[in-house]
Formats: sequence, structure tokens, C-alpha cells
Amino acid sequence: MRVAFSICMLFPLTVLAETAYVTDNLRLGLHQAPDTSDRAFRTLDSGQELEIISRDRNYAQVRLPDGTPGHVKVAYLVFDKPAKLVVDETRQALEAAQQEIAELKKAFAAPSATIDSLKSQLAEKEAALDESQVQLEKAVSENDSYRRRYEQARFSLPISWVAGAMGVCLLAGFLLALWWTDHRSRKRHGGIRIY
Repeated sequence: MRVAFSICMLFPLTVLAETAYVTDNLRLGLHQAPDTSDRAFRTLDSGQELEIISRDRNYAQVRLPDGTPGHVKVAYLVFDKPAKLVVDETRQALEAAQQEIAELKKAFAAPSATIDSLKSQLAEKEAALDESQVQLEKAVSENDSYRRRYEQARFSLPISWVAGAMGVCLLAGFLLALWWTDHRSRKRHGGIRIY
């Protein structure tokens, strides 16, 4: 029973345990009095830029960028930019870079489309050129083949011409032989034809 009671008592403590962080936002009072003993007339946030006019070990006389003079405790001044300012500047630079990248993408969208179109046209022209090269090589090969055949047959006649010439010669020879036979027969027989 005691154990159950102890567990019930510890349960609310575990439920209430939360993770928390210390704030990095410091508020510093700007005072009229050099020892900051008076009430602050203005509150300065972390990262506020100011010019140190004079200082001692504990207090500094400062001037804000708008020209307002005052006094602050030296312990709250640092000479390196606070992380808050560095993060804000980095975030602004990142946003500016992202905006510039978006604008550049827009600016290069049209030329990029033109470049892609030209690349596809170039690929088509290269393919056509390759095909033309193949056809040219084929034509040169056929031309060489015809040239060799021409060289081989330059002094020869086509068989149809030779056959025609032989037919004409045979016919002419037959007619000449007929005439010769007729001529000889007439001469032998006193001008009379005898067959």
C-alpha cells in the first residue's frame, strides 16, 4: 500500500516535468544617470547597436544610432555580434539568395526551352547527316563498281550488237553467195539462169 501511495505521489511530478530554455532576448535599460541609479527611460533589446563614448569598469556612456545619449552597465555589452543578429542576417541572406535563384530560374526558363529545342534539332540534323553519309558511301561504292565494269567492258561490245552484226554478216554473206552463184552460173551458161 505504501508503495502504491509513493508511486501516486511521484506521478504528478513526472507529468509536470517539461523541457525549457533560457531566453537569448536580453532587455537592457538606458539611463540618464551615469551610475544607472535612476529609472530607465528606454529599453534596449539584444543586438542593439550603440556607440561607446566613454566607460569605466562598471558603466558606459553611449549614443544610439538615432543620436540618443544615455548610460548602460558595461557587463551587458559585447563587441561581437550576438547570435540573434547573425541568424537574422544569415536568414535574410538566405531568403535573398533563394529569391535570386527563383528569379534566375524564371529568367533562364525561356532560354533553357530554346536550348532544349536547339539540342533536339541538332540531334535530328546529326541523324540526317549520318544517314546522308551512309547513302554517300553507298553511292561512291556503286560508282566505283560501275567504273570497274566500264574499264573491263570498255573495248567490248554488247552481245546483242555482236549477234546483230553476225546476223547481218550471215545475211550479207548468204546474199553475196547467192549473187556470186548466180553471176557464175550466167557466165558459164551464156547469160542464162540455170538452177
